[in-house]
Amino acid sequence: MELFPTAKPNLARVKNYQPGKPIEELEREYGVHNVIKMASNENALGASPKALAAVRKALKNIHRYPDGGCFYLRKRLADFLGVDPGNLVFGNGSDELLVFVVRALVGRGDEVILADPTFLIYEIATQVENGKLVKVPVRNFQYDLEGMKDKISPKTKLIFIANPDNPVGTYIPQERLLKFLKAVPREIVVVLDEAYYEFAKENSDYPDSLEFLGLFPNLVVTRTFSKAYGLSGLRVGYAVADEKLVNTLNKVREPFNVNLLAQVAALAALDDKAHLKKTLQAVRSGRNYLYRELSRLKLEIVKTATNFALVDLGRDAKNVYETLLKAGVIVRPMGAWGLKSFIRVTIGKKQENERFIRALKKALMQN
Repeated sequence: MELFPTAKPNLARVKNYQPGKPIEELEREYGVHNVIKMASNENALGASPKALAAVRKALKNIHRYPDGGCFYLRKRLADFLGVDPGNLVFGNGSDELLVFVVRALVGRGDEVILADPTFLIYEIATQVENGKLVKVPVRNFQYDLEGMKDKISPKTKLIFIANPDNPVGTYIPQERLLKFLKAVPREIVVVLDEAYYEFAKENSDYPDSLEFLGLFPNLVVTRTFSKAYGLSGLRVGYAVADEKLVNTLNKVREPFNVNLLAQVAALAALDDKAHLKKTLQAVRSGRNYLYRELSRLKLEIVKTATNFALVDLGRDAKNVYETLLKAGVIVRPMGAWGLKSFIRVTIGKKQENERFIRALKKALMQN
């Protein structure tokens, strides 16, 4: 697609993020009904009832600007996490915080180290700022931390680590991560993207990253309310970091970047422990079901610590994906990540998981 003549030349290298079509449009286009979306790693159970009630109550105030400092959410979250309120930055989803880090630190020719494959936003944000991507391939779907360490150079400004990773689903255990962080020079910022933290923390060797903050002033930990808390549509995430890094990120943060409804919903969601527990139980049960059924189909599954699974179909996934769409089941084909034989499927409700397996069996027979 042609750029405006006076646009920054480096934008020509940026690969636009490709969103999926709305469910209603897919139903119209394919002539199907009751489509289920298992492509975006959303909470299949929906948002907390307490969050929904808080949003309804706050609707009368939407003519007002939101609190630019997220005062009440900041205070509650700081207590919840056991950190100082001054160590928090809030974003329009954790995606925005990842962009803030790149915007604040990376300029022309600066190097950013990331895994391959990994979350696409790291690459897009780096290219927008004219930074240089240094990709380190994963090994057996695990981060190659030694390889990433070896790529550190005088031009390195930033290292992205998604833990667990999207789209892979695996995580880096505590000891491996700690060893890596000790080896990174303090002038290089390391971002730990923990969007799937709530799902992964049940693993005994999953890192307690907030404990690392006192040891590593170059560390930024990002989390979100989009996944386990079911607030994807409201867009609210947060970063925890040293005060100097927080001040730096606030320099590139727009005023009022987290909307009013997102703030009240996140505040209420934090207090609904029962809904979070129910969500985690549903994901655990659904994950076990998918492991069992996909194994019966002789398909390779990457063991995941998240609410999604990466599945190798052993053939070009594009045709299978299209066949699933015609059956009213939306998953994510992984060609954009260089994984042409893979799909990523979000763990849904019991009936959604069962419908996906039935549709997949038929799709595999047809392709």
